Amino acid sequence: MPCFLVPLMLSLAAFAQAPQPIRVGGNVQAANLIEKVAPKYPVSMKAQGLEATVVLNVTISTEGVPTAISVESIAVDHDFTDAAMEAVKQWRYRPTLLNGQPVEVITTVQVNFTLQK
Repeated sequence: MPCFLVPLMLSLAAFAQAPQPIRVGGNVQAANLIEKVAPKYPVSMKAQGLEATVVLNVTISTEGVPTAISVESIAVDHDFTDAAMEAVKQWRYRPTLLNGQPVEVITTVQVNFTLQK
């Protein structure tokens, strides 16, 4: 076997063995949110009367803790996205089970910032 194929085969083997997060949505039941911290409305945005919806991609660990959060809605002001990410970091979920075992999942979360009218 050519030597340049060995590293590729080893990396593919390692990739195949490493558990990968699965995307939750559609007909699959998402992890159950058990603790939700409300985001703090950015003072500067509130003073301007601005509202927004922040869409985040969140990886939830096997322990039910958000471990990776990225912003999907890029047209939203950074004050809103920062506040949304800070709140979601503190959320806790009941872990998703696959065949009775907890699995890491990826889900989409919407955080709405609305002013009372």
